[in-house]
Amino acid sequence: QVQLVESGGGLVQAGGSLRLSCAASGTISRIRPMGWYRQGPGKQRELVAAISSGGRTIYADSVKGRFTISRDNAKNTVYLQMNSLQPEDTAVYYCNAGILFNSGGYYPADNWGQGTQVTVSS
Repeated sequence: QVQLVESGGGLVQAGGSLRLSCAASGTISRIRPMGWYRQGPGKQRELVAAISSGGRTIYADSVKGRFTISRDNAKNTVYLQMNSLQPEDTAVYYCNAGILFNSGGYYPADNWGQGTQVTVSS
C-alpha cells in the first residue's frame, strides 16, 4: 500500500480555480499510475483524471479542457489543476494509486487517500 494524502480543497466561487495535491509515500509510488476521483452528494465515485508513470493522461468528458492532471515524480506528488469550476464540480476528491494504465484506460487499486472537499458556490 502507498500512503496518500490529499490537500488543496476548499470553497470557491463558480469560475474560480483550485489546485489539489496528492503526496504519496514510498519510491514505488513513482512507477504507479495515479488517478483523481470524485464523489458528489448522492452520486457514485467517478474517475476525473488519471496519469501514467510516463505522463500519459486521460480525463472525464465533463472536465476536459478545464482540469489538468500532472505529476512530479521527484516529489512523489500528483496534482489536479482545476479551472473554470462549476457548482456541479462540488464533491469530495480522492487520490488513487492505480494498478495499470493502458489503452483500455485506468485501473484503480484499492488504495485511496482520505479525500479533500471541494465546494463551488454559484
